[in-house]
This record gives sequence, C-alpha cells and structure tokens, in this order.
Amino acid sequence: MKNNLKVERAIKNITQADLAGLVGVSRQSINAMELNKYVPSTVLSLKIARVFKKQVEEIFYLDDSD
Repeated sequence: MKNNLKVERAIKNITQADLAGLVGVSRQSINAMELNKYVPSTVLSLKIARVFKKQVEEIFYLDDSD
C-alpha cells in the first residue's frame, strides 16, 4: 500500500513528530509508513485521515504491485 503522507504533512506544515503525537504513535512509525515499510491498521489510517480532514482513500492507496 502506498500513501501521500509526506505530501499531506507538507501541505499542513506538520512534522513527523507532530503527526505521531496527534495519532498516538512514534515518529519512527510515521517515517516507516512514508517509506512504505509499514502498513497502518484501519484505526490508525482513520486517525491519520481525520487529522488531514480527508477520506482514507485520499491518503492511502493500492498500487499495481499490491
């Protein structure tokens, strides 16, 4: 699963640490998601989407290799 986390953070001017604090995970977890090394749970995906006021599908998406 791919994501637009880095882009969304840049638009809102939110650091990885800021986002991590808002959704209750470590900064390393946010970094791993951005590097596509970690797929978040449904609950975490929903929390992240809520921070950015977007639908989950606008941030997380499947690519052809998924």
